[in-house]
Amino acid sequence: MNLTRKAVGLLRVLLVLLFAASVVGQTLSWPGQFAHLAQEEPDLAHLRWPLTVIAILALLCVEIVIVSTWRLLTMVTADRIFSTDAFAWVDAIVWAITGAWLLLLGAAVATSVTIYATPELRDPGLPMALAGMVLIGGVLVLLMVVLRTLLRQAASLRSDMDAVI
Repeated sequence: MNLTRKAVGLLRVLLVLLFAASVVGQTLSWPGQFAHLAQEEPDLAHLRWPLTVIAILALLCVEIVIVSTWRLLTMVTADRIFSTDAFAWVDAIVWAITGAWLLLLGAAVATSVTIYATPELRDPGLPMALAGMVLIGGVLVLLMVVLRTLLRQAASLRSDMDAVI
């Protein structure tokens, strides 16, 4: 258990750093980047606010996953991870990842439509990269659903064992 406590402590440090980076990106970096894009490329200025909203919502999903992971780590250190209390946090992770995946899917479709509707932009690189990211995101969502089912089974077995003992 000592190794677990050290790993949880290190993971918490990294989660704090990731959360701080996410907040900076959400409040300063991405809005500033899109404002600069609008100034430098006036023909793309109409994308400033939709891209800003998408970036902020995507980072909000990341922050939800970070907070939920923190709470689950607390349950791990207290040896309460196989309880029904964990399901709410795992559900929050599943829904946050699903929301981020839907944002990515929408952005990928919109980008692909835009690229292929413009005759001079026929490079398949960006749509293929976005399609790959959408596939990876879909795998991540479904993996979390399977892991949630495994947690439910483990919690059920744990409660059965506690009843026997």
